[in-house]
Amino acid sequence: MNISSEDIRLSYDTAEILKGVSLQAGNKEFVGLIGPNGSGKSTLLKCMYRVLSPGGGCVYLDGAPLNSLSYKESARRMAVVAQHNYYNFDFSVREVVLMGRSPHKRAMERDNARDYAIVEEALEKVGMSAFADRNFSTLSGGEQQRVILARALAQQTPCLILDEPTNHLDITHQLQLLRIVKTLDTTVIAAIHDLNIAAMFCDRIYVLERGKIAGQGAPGDVLTREMIQKIYHVDSEIVKDSRGRTHILFI
Repeated sequence: MNISSEDIRLSYDTAEILKGVSLQAGNKEFVGLIGPNGSGKSTLLKCMYRVLSPGGGCVYLDGAPLNSLSYKESARRMAVVAQHNYYNFDFSVREVVLMGRSPHKRAMERDNARDYAIVEEALEKVGMSAFADRNFSTLSGGEQQRVILARALAQQTPCLILDEPTNHLDITHQLQLLRIVKTLDTTVIAAIHDLNIAAMFCDRIYVLERGKIAGQGAPGDVLTREMIQKIYHVDSEIVKDSRGRTHILFI
């Protein structure tokens, strides 16, 4: 699936947060969105997964305007792993992951054996099978985030939106989660804070600064000492490891 935003604009009162942002993720491409806090990354993604309505511009899924689709139709095409996930009721881990099956169900349709098999497979992929009967609210932040990824996997969509998905994870589970995502047969757009993680997993990167796209391209072309100084005001050194992968050392 191709997903794109075209000239997205959004304001809160008199503050213009997004100032005509256009980006595109091609079929099965892993696209990263980087930028300092307050640059508009999460706001842009919320416009793309319909939590916010932009004041101008449009989001397209395979050329179809997002606002022409019902919420159920868009949920069959696009799953989301957001930063914060709160539930007012006591749901088990299995019940949370089963929520990912709802876009595929008719009103009042009961979960069936296939739904449960998909849920078990999703939990196994994220290493949370042993927690299936635990109360979601008793899990750590990192464990909850892995469950939310499992819910997105159970949704079985051709596109996945990740809004800073590794914030609560230790390095082992950061790598595990993004390796899982990288192996999926899906288009991915992810807001990522860690530039080294972005360099490792992204096919292409967009840089957002003060609500505008400040650059885009392959990680090796975008993650330069000059860009990091300009956007983050930090001096750095770019090195290659024995496999030719880019690493950023902050000075």
